[in-house]
Amino acid sequence: MTITFFGIPNCDTVKKARRYLDGRGIDYQFHDYKKSGVEIATLERWVKQVGWEKLLNKAGTTFKKLSDADKADIDQAKAIELMHANPSMIKRPVVESGENLLVGFKPEIYDQVKF
Repeated sequence: MTITFFGIPNCDTVKKARRYLDGRGIDYQFHDYKKSGVEIATLERWVKQVGWEKLLNKAGTTFKKLSDADKADIDQAKAIELMHANPSMIKRPVVESGENLLVGFKPEIYDQVKF
């Protein structure tokens, strides 16, 4: 099974999740979405699976720096557009493993997934 790990290398949460996977000998492909971006189709697939509310990181500095107009009236289409234009607004990390899509990092949730 191919595991793709999406994130930003210098993010503390990404580092913790990578240490978790590395410590268990779990192989994955790392996708730096700040450098490589994320395709609209991928974002749409993720949103369909977990919802844009879970995927959009409103607590981060990138979101907080948006204009009030950009922050107003966010719906699915606008959230996808914002995340596509500003990948740093995607909650980190995102891990795709078969049918599983993990957003964020909580060891107890990772423990439940068969990688």
